[in-house]
Amino acid sequence: MTDWTRPLADRMRPRLLAELVGQPHLLDAGRPLRAVIEAGRAHSMVFWGPPGTGKTTLARIIAAASDAEFLALSAVMAGVKDIRQASATGRANRSRGRQTILFVDEVHRFNKAQQDAFLPFIEDGTLVFIGATTENPSFELNNALLSRLRTYVLRPLDESALGQIVDRALADSEHGLGARRLALTAEARSLLIQAADGDARVALSLLEVAADLSGADARLDIEPIRAAAAGGRARFDKRGEAFYDQISALHKAIRGSAPDAALYWLCRMLAGGCDPLYIARRLLRMASEDIGNADPRALQIALNAWDAQERLGSPEGELAIAQAAVYLASVPKSDAVYRAYQAAAEDARRHGSLEVPLALRNAPSRLLRELGYGCGYRHAHDEPEAYAAGVEYFPAKLAGRRYYTPTPRGLERKIGEHLNRLRELDRKAQAKDSG
Repeated sequence: MTDWTRPLADRMRPRLLAELVGQPHLLDAGRPLRAVIEAGRAHSMVFWGPPGTGKTTLARIIAAASDAEFLALSAVMAGVKDIRQASATGRANRSRGRQTILFVDEVHRFNKAQQDAFLPFIEDGTLVFIGATTENPSFELNNALLSRLRTYVLRPLDESALGQIVDRALADSEHGLGARRLALTAEARSLLIQAADGDARVALSLLEVAADLSGADARLDIEPIRAAAAGGRARFDKRGEAFYDQISALHKAIRGSAPDAALYWLCRMLAGGCDPLYIARRLLRMASEDIGNADPRALQIALNAWDAQERLGSPEGELAIAQAAVYLASVPKSDAVYRAYQAAAEDARRHGSLEVPLALRNAPSRLLRELGYGCGYRHAHDEPEAYAAGVEYFPAKLAGRRYYTPTPRGLERKIGEHLNRLRELDRKAQAKDSG
């Protein structure tokens, strides 16, 4: 008998593989995970994907198909004691020739010691471990645990899959809303699917709330859907994979001179709740790393955007950030300073404390002058063209090093031409000295 106090999303949870919608890359005919389920012999694995994509449901279906006992833990509340209790159940089942599947939700929340506690039970087959995480397992799971698991990546559900889930809930009289004979208008259905943002649980939760808001009205139009979805945000986690993927996309769009795409990713992050000042700081980095001296104004514009956001706050200051992002994406690019800095930093690290040439040392006292500090220094402003041709400013061991190679783009083209001219003066001075 249906427990109508359970949320609609839980009541409509698929129990058979045939009922599951989405994840065709894992569950279409011939795919490895489908073969595992159909064979009825589970192995240890981890499901990585956004919320509401079927991680828990898949674990339950695998347990049912394998005729295994299903144990569930949440890493938010469980500890090593719970793991030991699960292993005791697993040993008892194994003695009877039955598998035990231990499903651990939010497995990334377990610390290293807790994750290590699973290893012997996975290794000897006491437990078939199925973990679920919204975070990148490469960063959140120990290598020892990860090496014993097969990782399956779940993707956000597309509009077609979400539409099927919503339609099924409306038609199902046993577990869904079918007894109410609700009719969802095409506009309301479209808004509901859009607001769900790839999450089946959100889609069904919004549908349930909208149905309650509509009362006795059997026609669900857009207003109750809009009311149910009010305040929703795009998928975003300031410490999670979505965060780093989206800032990476923004950075690469700016580097790739794609202002429209840069604006899109900027707005995605803001819509997800990202702190605008974080984006402003990243733009400042991009101005130096990817534009540099090709257009030095980019650095000032990024600074101005940061300042505008601090002075105005949201949403007014966000327009200045958008202006800076578009400018950075639109101007000539150069990473020549970034590469030069990396090379110079490597030399500074590798060669240790090389002595400053005597001519370049500061000589504030008589003793230092007598020791030769500053002796032979040529003041550039006293030289023709304000350039002391032929002077070496490196330590002797690094003489002649070249880190900075300007690109032929933007202002850096002019800088390159100027530096080439100065190097020609050096060549002539050195030729004259050697002659």
